[in-house]
Amino acid sequence: MRKWMAGAAVAATLAGAVPLACAQQAPLDGALTIVVGYPPGGSSDRIARLVADRLKERVGVPVVVENKTGAGGRIAAQGLHAAPAGQNVLMLANPAVMVVAPLVYAQPGYDAQRDFKPVSLVSRYKFALAVSAGSPIQDLGGLRQWLRAHPGQFTVGVPATGSLPHFFALMLGREIGQDPEVVGYRGSAPLISELIGGILPQGIDTLDTLLPQHRAGKIRILAVSGDARDAELKDVPTFREEGVNLAADGWNAFFAPAAMPDAKIGRLGADIAAILREPAMQEAVRAAYLEPVALDAGGTADALAAYRKQWEPVVRASGFKAEQ
Repeated sequence: MRKWMAGAAVAATLAGAVPLACAQQAPLDGALTIVVGYPPGGSSDRIARLVADRLKERVGVPVVVENKTGAGGRIAAQGLHAAPAGQNVLMLANPAVMVVAPLVYAQPGYDAQRDFKPVSLVSRYKFALAVSAGSPIQDLGGLRQWLRAHPGQFTVGVPATGSLPHFFALMLGREIGQDPEVVGYRGSAPLISELIGGILPQGIDTLDTLLPQHRAGKIRILAVSGDARDAELKDVPTFREEGVNLAADGWNAFFAPAAMPDAKIGRLGADIAAILREPAMQEAVRAAYLEPVALDAGGTADALAAYRKQWEPVVRASGFKAEQ
């Protein structure tokens, strides 16, 4: 909470930082709504509100964040798909909505590639593997040694069945030659509770979720999924440093309905990318344990294509199908 409040304070100091001339460069024809498919307070909501506070100064119109929760973000995506042509609306979404759901749900209610256009990638987040603070396993090497002595006992908890941590657990199992038993929880809170209590032997979640508990000495993070060590966790190695050829991340990005004109999308994408390049905004995003990213619409489209190339084979190979 302290970190988030600090980030919000930094963003608030920026409220009047952009001259009026900048706001007049790319006016919209009315207020802009940013839809978030998750409750207030989560990482997606935090990023949306940080950007909204700054974006209103650049576009010269009110920017409102609206939380449309339900169905793991799919309700928001369905609403964006049905948005009338000409409506000024964007959605902040993550891979669960734009990559995984179309593969595991028979009828997600939208076509992720046909119905939406990428606007701007704004943040990335890593995954982490953790055990309880009382676990005798001190590092990833120790876990692999224990699993060799206890084959078939690789149990990993994840915040939700069909989530990115679920599929990251499958990727990890493939790399270390162990078939994991993935246990899906109803969110991060019960996962962390059972991990702290030693009921769950291993857990995988996003780093921003697990890091506060690691710092409090309640759990022990064994490895992180980045290409390099995280700046907030320099004493914990990456999977690759521990001899496991595995690196992956998630992201938050803005999307527009396919009916929105390309010129407007390009303008908004450039404005949002400019906001994310501001040092104070980068500081605010890092305060939420996320990595700031500044990409316009074209760069976001390229990043999304690369991301699908990495994750889609894993999701398909798992054979996982979700209930409607």
